[in-house]
Amino acid sequence: MSDEKLKLSNQGCFRLYTAARLMIQAYQPWFAQLGITYTQYLVLMVLWEQDCLPLNAISRRLFLESNTITPLIKRMEAMKIVTRKKSKDDARQTIVALTEHGRAMKQQATAIPDCMSALLQEKGLDGETFATIIPTLDYMIEILFK
Repeated sequence: MSDEKLKLSNQGCFRLYTAARLMIQAYQPWFAQLGITYTQYLVLMVLWEQDCLPLNAISRRLFLESNTITPLIKRMEAMKIVTRKKSKDDARQTIVALTEHGRAMKQQATAIPDCMSALLQEKGLDGETFATIIPTLDYMIEILFK
């Protein structure tokens, strides 16, 4: 086996990991203003699209296990961003809903995507170039999640 295969510089996974970590780090100033984490932001985006969802639907949408989402939702409930209640139709299901505070956060967060786009452009990455990687990433997620 060639040692070339094991060089860090030849690893696509390292580039994806590093890019993801640096993107999330770049979001931090806006998340700090909202008092949330990146993963909480993802949950909020799901609920802003459709409120009152079963916890397992949120997990599926974010490609995360429910044992990862459950403590996150509990923290968000303690922060008065969401509420949890048992489903009327199925007591085994937990329904997650936005509070008034959680809904109000959407207005505060509306500028975040534009701010991130501006930051990337400031760093030299134009929107068109960034948009070209989205289908490739979607395809990778699709084939790896099966």
